[in-house]
Amino acid sequence: MPADAQLLLLDKHAVESLLNPEDVLLAVREAFSLHSKREGRVFPVIREQLPTGGVFGIKAGDVPAQGLLGFKAAGFWPANRARGGEPHQATILLIDPLTGRPVCMIDGNAITTARTGAAGGIGLRELARPDSASLCVFGTGVQARVQVAFALRLLPSLRTVRYVSASGAPDAAFEASIRTASADCTVSHVTDRNQAVADSSIVITATPGRGPLFDADALRPGTHINAVGADTRGKRELPAGVLERAIVVADDREQSVTIGERQWAPDVTCTEIGDLLTSTASIARQPGDITVFDMTGLALQDLTVGRMIHERAMAEGVGTAIAWPW
Repeated sequence: MPADAQLLLLDKHAVESLLNPEDVLLAVREAFSLHSKREGRVFPVIREQLPTGGVFGIKAGDVPAQGLLGFKAAGFWPANRARGGEPHQATILLIDPLTGRPVCMIDGNAITTARTGAAGGIGLRELARPDSASLCVFGTGVQARVQVAFALRLLPSLRTVRYVSASGAPDAAFEASIRTASADCTVSHVTDRNQAVADSSIVITATPGRGPLFDADALRPGTHINAVGADTRGKRELPAGVLERAIVVADDREQSVTIGERQWAPDVTCTEIGDLLTSTASIARQPGDITVFDMTGLALQDLTVGRMIHERAMAEGVGTAIAWPW
């Protein structure tokens, strides 16, 4: 009854206790497939700069046949670092589509990290050469770490990780995280960005997207790029000319033109990753092809992972239920 309605709250500790990489991979794969089949809807994204210096956004969607509806309110507040906090902040709200009432409020930081890492891993499995042995990552933050972790999980051929840090100095904590993910992988800090790109089978860009990270002519045939950082108008990580040389895949064709790398090359042909997973489309990748996965993040990823966390929390009695009468 309305008077007895409750809202389940799941804080970061609850979410982290319920996340499992394999389950996240399954949920993200489902999100891409739902999007391909147009069984899941993605509503127009809100993504705006704030006078405080932050960026605020809302990604919403639904899966009508599954009774799944909700949104993620998220953004980037760089000043949080000075406060000792995480710049990326996210909150997911699952809503009952029959009544419009909130069902579960979830701290979205760990979910955003995990679902983006899983999406990157799926992109690598679909697009990178199976014999890829070396990876170069730009960035050493939370997203750079999870991208590399999923890469090592899904591509056992990887043996070398090179990284470029924003400070230009080695990052001991980042290196430790890589060694924890794979004891068989060597990790090294590099300062010559172009040489690192030229020497790597896979390039992952996971930075705030303030501008091109390397020169276009450093990119060698056969390289795959996961472009993670461009998620807002004006952001970019790839130099001009790369997309025009590449087979480009996006999580969402329209979003990639609005807020992704394709905003800088909107006329480049693009395939959606979900269409590859459902065999609606295919790519005959040749050894010398350059491939790019333009990752802007789908609301459906947040919703399918959020639902999984909600269901697991209910089954295990995790979280705080508060009265929410109406």
